[in-house]
Amino acid sequence: MFTVVGLGNPGEEYENTRHNTGRMAVEAFCGAFGLPDFEKDKKANSLKIDGKIGKNKVMCLLPETFMNKSGNAIKKIITSKKKAEKLVVVHDDIDIALGKFKMSFGKGHGGHNGVKSIMRAVGTKEFFRIRVGICPTTPGGKLKKPKGGEKVLDFLMGKFKPAEIKILKKVFKEANQEIEDIVSGNICVE
Repeated sequence: MFTVVGLGNPGEEYENTRHNTGRMAVEAFCGAFGLPDFEKDKKANSLKIDGKIGKNKVMCLLPETFMNKSGNAIKKIITSKKKAEKLVVVHDDIDIALGKFKMSFGKGHGGHNGVKSIMRAVGTKEFFRIRVGICPTTPGGKLKKPKGGEKVLDFLMGKFKPAEIKILKKVFKEANQEIEDIVSGNICVE
């Protein structure tokens, strides 16, 4: 069984913020495949769905911890390196343009504190990541990243504009296919 985790922060004040892109993407994934509603899982301190994508069992989690403590929720579910190989973590990435996403396996955390927390908690980096771009670009396609710690934090905690939400919905449809391929075993790693 694969575990698909959407990173973000709990609470209404964080809804539709850039740092909640992972949660938004996993909610879209669950909706697209008609999975049941999320229910509170006290053990994992997460919202959880157990369901199926085709013939394949899948567990979807939205940690109810803050981003930097995401590993605290995941370590209750992913208890071995073998289980980590069937973990898919979906999160925002400021180093990727809005409207794009990348899939990776076994890569470093790239400075993302939620991913860093998960790597510490599960003791490995050998898991799948769907990195959803949130960074605006110039007309020529160059990233327009905020500079300085406080500006980056303000950007991450800022809400998406309606036009950006439309772009994200298209990206989520593409990412859904990638996640489905992973869960179905169509993407393998050696």
